[in-house]
This record gives sequence, C-alpha cells and structure tokens, in this order.
Amino acid sequence: MTHGRSALADARPLPVWWEGRDPGAVSEPLQGTAQAELLIVGGGFTGLWAAIQAVEEDPGRSVMVIEAQHVAAGASGRNGGFVSPSLTHGLAHGHAHWPDEMPELLRLGHQNLLEVEEFLAKEQVAADLRLCGKTMFATRPHEVDALRESHRLHQRYDEETVLLDADQARAEVHSPTYLGGLTVAAGGLVDPVTLALGLREAALSRGVVLHEQTTLRQIGRDGTGLRCLTDRGVVRAEQVLLATNAFRPPLRRIRAHVLPVWDHVLATEPLTAEQVGRIGWGADQGLTDAGNQFHYYRRTSDDRIVWGGYDAIYYFGNRTDAEREQRDESHQLLARQFRETFPQLADVAFTHRWAGMIDTTSRFTPVFGTAFGGRLGYAVGYTGLGVASSRFGARVALDLLAGRDTERTGLQMVRHRSVPFPPEPLRWPAVQMTRRALAREDETGRRGLLLRTMDRFGVGFNS
Repeated sequence: MTHGRSALADARPLPVWWEGRDPGAVSEPLQGTAQAELLIVGGGFTGLWAAIQAVEEDPGRSVMVIEAQHVAAGASGRNGGFVSPSLTHGLAHGHAHWPDEMPELLRLGHQNLLEVEEFLAKEQVAADLRLCGKTMFATRPHEVDALRESHRLHQRYDEETVLLDADQARAEVHSPTYLGGLTVAAGGLVDPVTLALGLREAALSRGVVLHEQTTLRQIGRDGTGLRCLTDRGVVRAEQVLLATNAFRPPLRRIRAHVLPVWDHVLATEPLTAEQVGRIGWGADQGLTDAGNQFHYYRRTSDDRIVWGGYDAIYYFGNRTDAEREQRDESHQLLARQFRETFPQLADVAFTHRWAGMIDTTSRFTPVFGTAFGGRLGYAVGYTGLGVASSRFGARVALDLLAGRDTERTGLQMVRHRSVPFPPEPLRWPAVQMTRRALAREDETGRRGLLLRTMDRFGVGFNS
C-alpha cells in the first residue's frame, strides 16, 4: 500500500499530457521589427482558434501569434481535458444569470462543440475526442437534492440527463463515497495537448506567423494602428487580439476582472485491466463531484486516471510565476482524497503532479471588450471551462474587432461585464473568506450570509 508522502515520491513535476513528447517551441522568437494586420497575443486555445478563424474568414489577411513560452505551456496544456458545450459555466449558472437567453446560449454552445468536432475530423487531429458525457456524484446527503434539482432544470431545457440513486451510482463507478449521481449526455473528453498542437499546425498551414518565446511588454497607439513592444522586437499591427488567459494582461482594465487561480492535478500510472475492473467505469465518461470544492477525474487513452481540482489557490498579488506550480500541501491532499474515493486502488502509484492557472471572473464566464478605439479586442476569463468555449470566445473577439453586430455580440453575456474583483490588499482576504464560506456550504448544505449576498449581486469565486 502507498500513502502519504511515498504516494508522490516518483511523481514527475509535469503534466501527464506532455509525457513522451516535446511540446516546446517550434518557432523562433520575434526579433527586430515586424508588421501584421492582426496580432494575437497568447498561443493557447483562444489565440489559436482566433488565428485559424481569422484567416479562414479572410485568406489574404496577415495574422501573427506571439506566445511568451510555447504553445500548450499554459492552461491549454495543463487542464483535465473536459469538453463542455456550455458557454455559461453550466446550465444552472446560465439560468440564474440569463434565463431569457438560455435557449439561444444552449443552441450556440452545442453548435460550437459540433463545429469543434467537425474541424478536428477535417484536419485529422487525433486528439482522442470522445463525446461521452460526464457524471456528477453526490458524496454528501444534501448534494443528492442538488442533483435532483439539476436534473429537473436540464429536463426543462430538453438537455438529456439520467438521475442515479446510490446503488445505481456505485454500480456505474465503484466508490463507497457515492450517494447518488447525475449523468449528463452532452460533452466529453479530449487530450488537450494534442488538441493545442493540432490547432498550431492548422494555423501554420494557413499561413499564420508564429513567434514563441516572445513576451509582450507594452501596447501603444501608432498612427492608425498599434505599436506592440516585445522583449526583443516591435510589431506594428492594425489590430490586436488579447488571449492571455490568467497571465497578467497588458491592458489594465482586464486586471480588475480576471483573477489567476492555481488548480492542482495528479495522474496515476496506467491501470491494468484487473485494476480497472475494480472500479467499473465502463462508460469511460468524465466524472466530477457535486460540491463547490469539487474533483474532476477521467481516464486517459492508456488507462491512467487524471485526478484534479478541489484546492483552488489564489496567491496575494496575482502571482503567476512558475514556482507556484508545485504545492506539496495541495498534491498530498489530492492523493489522500483519491485513496478515500477509490480505496481499492491503494496499490496504484502517482506518476505526475502539476498545476495550471484558471482565469476566473466574478461571474465565472468570460469578459469581452475592445480598447484603443476598437483596434484591440479581448476574450478572457473562462473559469475552467474553456477547452471548447474558447473557440466561441475567439469568434466573439473577432466580431468585436470587425465591428459586426451578430447573434454572439448581442448576448447579454458579451455586452455586460462582470463585477470587478477588489484590488489588493483587499483581494486576497476577500478570496479567502469566500473559500471558507464555500467550504462551510459543502459541509452543511446551507448557503451562508456572505454567499447569499454575493448571489444577490451576481458575483462569486470558482475554478
């Protein structure tokens, strides 16, 4: 049996998705002076989808992407690979904020995921996309009622779900902690690094210019365009699209709306057929807990279990430096919780430990907008659900840059910004107070005064 510190003794400090391949830079840093009609800052999902859609819309357009590290270095290569059609951080959250627009938001979200699937098939990107749905499990009595309410809401919008009692949940996946479950048919899983690298190749094949290891330092006006100063060069661009995720954006107005949260993850060694048999999980779908502090977990193509979430950490001053990635306390907590969920896998070792940053907003959905007289656009703040919705966000940002009135730009979610987070030194204690309140609700099932007040103003903290 492995437990405690020994459980992580051989866990490598890198994402399991990077195992056996080099996701490093394939392009040269920008040096000197360059020009582009559209400069995209950030080589993650949003930036790559934006580049692809921009050149597909106008094949003669000169599009450049700059990335501070390499494609898939940030959240796009560090997440759990859950693919959701939701544009609103889940149905319940969208219904609470935009009930009148939910039918349209659901339609657009399902259409977006279908177009992701079609694109990957057309480009022959072998990203192990499996639209197998997901199951949420209740591990506390009050969560059973919450899943029942979620089932009713899904039925109201004709979204396919199956409610499971305790016996059915444990028959689905064998864990003594389950008290009930809700299977949601929509969505699925993907290998996020293969997806990101596939998007990179698709962008390059369309003539997009890529400069990795290139950090944007400053943006300013330059006649009718923008002058973008990098660490070793300058780009003069007619338009700029910011896709910087949780990293510090060069536009001050975004900093008040996006908070970087560190999410920690473990991966096991590949399970044998006998070990997989101990836990069932025949549908091979993604799994999550039903609480505020939740785990997400899934099997990979080689039958590892990726197990992450729960302990979302914010560091004073919006710390995003790489030293934050390895937090022993969080990884040890995840290891203990994994053993509690699957005690029959006590002999399974962890081989990888890592973390990624989530760009959370106070309403859990992206913020969109323009600056510099419409020459700069942005889409940031997916709050952990950006694997598929980043494509939609990129499309919105391109619409805004073009000044187009579309069904996307007409959405309240796009037109209205989230409530800003307070600045430091108030931000850190506000986050800690909220985390404690969420943990109390998980334990008691009662939403306290602080959370009820935040609900009234449409604000929160999530990962």
